[in-house]
Amino acid sequence: MRSTDIVVGFDPGLAITGYGIIQGDVILEYGALRTPAKTALGQRLVLLYNQLTELLDKYKIARAGCEKLFFARNVTTALDVGHARGVILLALAQRHIPLLELTPLQVKHSLTGYGRADKQQIQYMVKSIFKLSKAPKPDDAADALAIALTTQRYATLD
Repeated sequence: MRSTDIVVGFDPGLAITGYGIIQGDVILEYGALRTPAKTALGQRLVLLYNQLTELLDKYKIARAGCEKLFFARNVTTALDVGHARGVILLALAQRHIPLLELTPLQVKHSLTGYGRADKQQIQYMVKSIFKLSKAPKPDDAADALAIALTTQRYATLD
C-alpha cells in the first residue's frame, strides 16, 4: 500500500457508526452515520447500509479498518454492534475493499505507544497528527480516524 492511498476507518455501532477517510496525513472526510432508535432493526440496517454505500462509492478506497467486536459485559450492545459490523463488512466485501480488523488495544498502541491509553489521549493524538485545532466530534468519528490511521500504518508494513 502506498502512503497516497485512501483509507477508511469505522467505529461500528447501530445508533452511531463513526467513520474517517484519510489519504496520508490528510483527512478527506469524517463524521457519523446514524439510525433512529425507534425504528425496526431490519430498517435500521438498511439505512446504515445505504449511508455506507453512498460514502464508499464517493472515494476510491484502497483499504478499510474496522474495530473488532469486544464486549465483556453488555450482550445487547454487543449484538447491536455485531449487526452494524456485519453491514460494514458486507458493503466492503461487495466493493472488494481489503479489511483490517483491529482491537482497541492495537489502535491505542499504534497511536500512543501504550495499549491502555484513555480516550482523551487518542483524541489528542488524532488532533496532533492531523494538525487540527480541536478533536473531531462526535467521539465515534475521532475513534474512526484513529482506526484509519492505524490501518494505514499496518498496511504500509505489507
